[in-house]
Order: sequence, then C-alpha cells, then structure tokens
Amino acid sequence: MKITGIETSLLRIPADPLVQKQYADCGMVVAEVQTDQGLIGLGYTVCVGFAGAETVKSYLDTRLCPLLTGKDPSAVNALWGAMYRQDMGIRKKGIPMYAISAADIALWDLLGKATGQPVARLLGGTAGRIPVYGSGGFLPYTTDEILKEAQGFLDKGCRAYKLKIGFPEAKKNLERVRDVRKALGDDIKLMVDVNQRWDVRMAVRVGRALEEYDVTWLEEPVLADNIAQCAEVARSIPVPVATGENEYTRYGFRDLIEARAASYLQPDVQRAGGIGEVVRIAHLAAAYDIPIAPHLAPELSIQVLAAIPNGWMAEWVNFYDQGVFAEPPEIVDGQLQVPERPGHGMALNPDAVKRFRVG
Repeated sequence: MKITGIETSLLRIPADPLVQKQYADCGMVVAEVQTDQGLIGLGYTVCVGFAGAETVKSYLDTRLCPLLTGKDPSAVNALWGAMYRQDMGIRKKGIPMYAISAADIALWDLLGKATGQPVARLLGGTAGRIPVYGSGGFLPYTTDEILKEAQGFLDKGCRAYKLKIGFPEAKKNLERVRDVRKALGDDIKLMVDVNQRWDVRMAVRVGRALEEYDVTWLEEPVLADNIAQCAEVARSIPVPVATGENEYTRYGFRDLIEARAASYLQPDVQRAGGIGEVVRIAHLAAAYDIPIAPHLAPELSIQVLAAIPNGWMAEWVNFYDQGVFAEPPEIVDGQLQVPERPGHGMALNPDAVKRFRVG
C-alpha cells in the first residue's frame, strides 16, 4: 500500500453558545491520507479560537504532503521520525507539531483500517470504557452558568469537573472555587485551571489557599514556557499541579518530569505529536508513576487511555456540537466507550464539512 496524496481542508466551527463567551469558534485542520488501495486515513487537529489554523494547514500542504506521498503508510513510527526531522532548522514546537499530529493521527487511522482493528488494540489496549471529567467554567461565566454546566455533566454520570480561575484578584478566585465546591458537594472531584495567567507569587498565594477546598489539581499556574517557574509553584503549594497541554513531544515532557513541575501531565494528542508520540510520553511518565490526563480531543484520547498503564480521565469540553462527526461519542454513566470500529473510529459528517469549510 502506498500513499497517493493528502487532501487537506480547514473548517471554522462555531463554539457552543455558552463557550462563545470565551471563544467564538474553533479551527479544525483536516488531513485525509489517501492510498492506492482506496483506504483513507482521517487526521485532524483543532486550534482553539481559530488561532494559527491557516498556518497549520499550510505546513501540512507544503512540507508534510510531499514528504509522505509515495510512502508505505503502515510504517507509522518511521514516518513520524521523518516528519519530525525534515525541517531541522525549525524547532518542533507549536505549528509544526499541530501539523505532524494531524498526519500521525491519519496514519494510525489508516493502519487500523488496513488491519481491521481499533487503534486501542493496535497499541496493546482494549476497546473498553474510559472515565470522563467535565470541563469548562470559563472566566466570563457567572457562577450560575458554571453550576448549570457542571450539573449537565453530573447528570451524565461524571464525577469530576474543572473550571477556570485566573482573575488578578486572589479573593475573587477563591470565592469562585468556594461557591462551586459548596454547590457540588464534597464527593465530586474539582479541578481548577489558570491558563497561564499568573506569576509565581500569585500562584503560590492562591495555591496554598485552595487546599481548603480539596482541589484535585491547579492547572497551568504560570507561563507554560517557563518550566522552572512551574516547578517552583509545584514545590511551594500543597495542591498538585497539572500541565502539558502546551508542551510538545517526549522531549518537552521529559523536561517537565525532570524538573518535577507537575503531578499530572496533560499531553494533547492533536498537538504533542499525535497518537504514537502521546503513547511514548505516557510510557515515559509511567516510569515516574505520573498519571496522564490528556487535554481535549476525548474521541481520540480514549484510544490512548485504553492502552497505557497510567491513564487517568479524558477531558470533555462543550466546544462544538454542530454535527461535525458522523457518529459522535456520547458520555454514558460518566464514561466514553472506545469504538470497536477499525482505526480511531471517527468520521466527519459531509454536510458539516460543507457547511463549515473555509479553506
């Protein structure tokens, strides 16, 4: 089997109405790897808020498509290495890794379809059920809106919820957490996410106070690029730190681990290097008994979580619900079922592609 070409497209998908308070839309960059045997592998990555989506598509078109065309798609790991090493003058952070991730996801999907196996089984896992935590609570939300969103997840059986903090006033953040904890009760795991908005002093001040509310983790307390500062926060507060959604490849996660910067690691399969690289990241973290809680893309993350020894939960955010997937995943009893369909099991709805395509 040979790759005959890669068709790319760019979708602009409106966010869920409530999420639009923070993000108007998302950019989905799609890569469909075509073969001489008629099989097509679907890969994609999502740029939250559409930021950088056109550039990711351009990198796919100009750098990765020519490299992969004519190759045997079953050599997934070798092709990942070729994509990673092609442009050695560009450090593999950000845009290039979004593009490589989309291509890698498509290659794993192809391998699954060619062998008739779900990706989870190819990775040594099972097509079981993966627990999910609800995520949202963006800064523009009122407390009532947060509680309504959280209740929606609880009604689906989820037993964990994550909300955003990160206001410049310490008191405002703590009051927000206090009110949500009081409303949800003590039996629900509660996580908080700063999205890189604080300096070390603020993160330590609030992080120490959060212990009172039994918070499972404090996420991205400082700038993600500054691993040393993240490690300083982690050493200084009783609440575990989580980070990794803005880190890339096993090398970036090695640096987080060596710095002891986090108790939970959050690689994004659509950013960190794709399915294969997130598995490698997970195995590296497993040597240190660090759990993996992937960022976003629950429909893809569950394939990895089903196959690694240190998986925690998948994250579900109501970013978009516009019929994008032909057979969308569904939370049942707080879990997602890993599809038994060959590949990663996801397909795009042609009507939605036509409606949202902008490039």
